[in-house]
Amino acid sequence: MRIGVFVCHCGSNIEGTVDTTSVAAMAKGYPDVAYATDVMYSCSEPGQEAIVKAVREKGLDGVVVASCSPRMHETTFRRAVERAGLNRYMLEMANIREHVSWIGKNREANTNKAAELVLLAVEKLRRNKALFPKSFDITRRVLVIGGGVAGIQAALDCADGGLDVVLVEKTSTIGGKMAKLDKTFPTVDCSSCILGPKMVDVAQHEKIALHACAEIESVSGYVGNFEVAIRKKATYVDWSLCTGCGLCMEKCPSKKSHDAFNEGVGPTTAINIPFPQAIPKKAVIDAKSCRQFLTGKCGVCAKVCPSGAIRYEMADEVITEKVGAIVAATGFDLFDHTRYGEYGGGRYPDVITSLQYERLLSASGPTGGHVRRPSDGREPKTVVFVQCVGSRDKSVDRPYCSGFCCMYTAKQAILTRDHIPDSQSYVFYMDIRAPGKLYDEFTRRAMEEYGARYVRGRVSMIYPKGDRLLVRGADTLMGEQVEVEADLVVLAVGAQAAVGSSELAEKLRISYDKYGFFMESHPKLRPVETNTAGVYLAGACQGPKDIPSSVGQGSAAASKVLGLFAKQKLESDPQISQVDQRRCVGCGKCALTCPFGAVKMVDVRGEPKAEVVETVCQGCGICVVTCPQGAVQLDHFTDNQILAEVNALCQS
Repeated sequence: MRIGVFVCHCGSNIEGTVDTTSVAAMAKGYPDVAYATDVMYSCSEPGQEAIVKAVREKGLDGVVVASCSPRMHETTFRRAVERAGLNRYMLEMANIREHVSWIGKNREANTNKAAELVLLAVEKLRRNKALFPKSFDITRRVLVIGGGVAGIQAALDCADGGLDVVLVEKTSTIGGKMAKLDKTFPTVDCSSCILGPKMVDVAQHEKIALHACAEIESVSGYVGNFEVAIRKKATYVDWSLCTGCGLCMEKCPSKKSHDAFNEGVGPTTAINIPFPQAIPKKAVIDAKSCRQFLTGKCGVCAKVCPSGAIRYEMADEVITEKVGAIVAATGFDLFDHTRYGEYGGGRYPDVITSLQYERLLSASGPTGGHVRRPSDGREPKTVVFVQCVGSRDKSVDRPYCSGFCCMYTAKQAILTRDHIPDSQSYVFYMDIRAPGKLYDEFTRRAMEEYGARYVRGRVSMIYPKGDRLLVRGADTLMGEQVEVEADLVVLAVGAQAAVGSSELAEKLRISYDKYGFFMESHPKLRPVETNTAGVYLAGACQGPKDIPSSVGQGSAAASKVLGLFAKQKLESDPQISQVDQRRCVGCGKCALTCPFGAVKMVDVRGEPKAEVVETVCQGCGICVVTCPQGAVQLDHFTDNQILAEVNALCQS
């Protein structure tokens, strides 16, 4: 075998702390290395062409590239060796940037470590074999999970591109958080006026099948051929007959104190349509509040319904959809403000969240857009906004910035003056983060044109004083304590991962961080892709995002899906597990531990044996380390290859 080694300078990223010339010189003495050199930028076009030229002129059978992370450039170099006439899997990479130059300053130690990593790559490459992908047919349908603005945009873009779309939303209407907003920043235009037409487009698009009040039960299969079980929750109303007339709501005698759509600032009925522009505009019965379910004595809605749509006997239904790609757009939830006991959230009725305040500001809200104190219905004259509630605070395990709180607080301060001209707003903030287009100008407008008084400092305590609230904090710019008597306190709560996001991630077999947000494949180069082929991300399920970013990412995810389906067939990755059935004892441990369901038990001459479904296997290797007999091996990462690397390291 003839191996070529190419050691990259990466400018000063590697060469600054690694003597790449010496590493290349040492590599010439390694077994089967016929050619070794150092290059300035191996990933550049000249660098790749140098590899192609060397393979052809030196008659190389394999290539080792010592550079940065294979996560970034392995595909690039595989294409290069293919252009040179080699099999793409006759390439190995030694990561001497992230694993060497970026973590140490000792040039001699770094050079020795880089040389050792190159040796390991050479020893593995000596035992590599050519692998060949297989082609398979795909199902040209896409599943979008989540009907917020990101999911809506992704669904519409995919449908407009000619794909059949299955849109699943866990609540009874699409729209997400944006549907609850009164206005949007920085243009202060009506949220429903922007979102409403898109919601209607979803309802009327012939390529989109909408399943509201539904959740993902399970996901099986692989890219191009997923099979998804969807649980359609019982609504106790036949939506094929319901006309959305609202007569049932008018006559319903069962009341519940918490209206989820209005964030609990107003009551609603047990049978409910969330808001006038809901899509689908269909009624849903809350069995936990309905007298018919609690006592068996009511049935008013069934009596008054002109279309006879009420179905008290309805049960959950599980349907199966086959799709080729999945877009996760599950959005976010708001931080539980009651965890800040010093703010009195949940104890004092006039301490509310920012989204509750949006419902008070909204004309479709419980007060018809007239801002009133929840405690006594009076118009508040002094409103205090408290920033960073559940953001940038390690004490509540939320060290990250939620990104949009500064902006929606400025918007609400502006709207407060519009609704109550003689009001005064105070904003307690840590820092103002307004990086978007026209965002900084918008916050200045709140201060300069609308008279909002910004106080830089944290609030330490909020407690009642008569029929008002005393907000005590610090002004760090003035270096003094501040006390403000407020009629209403609005807590700018931050974003956190949606409830159930970690469970959904496990069903989709994608990664999520410690806070429950879904993780992208690469934060810079693959921001909407995941580590599972065919599963994409859109919107705030990946991390806090405002509306423009969510819409943009929805379109980005759709473009990835359309690009995926532009091919007639897809190729499977040949780096998969293989079972030596002569050694397999049929214990089934590999089938139990495989997170992708890629191992199945089959009957071989009357004995159970493991078998790998090639198109489903993702090459994670869990089955390899699980097998007590060593009957399972992972192509391209066999035990012999790993042991060869270990032995080389021990002998170096």
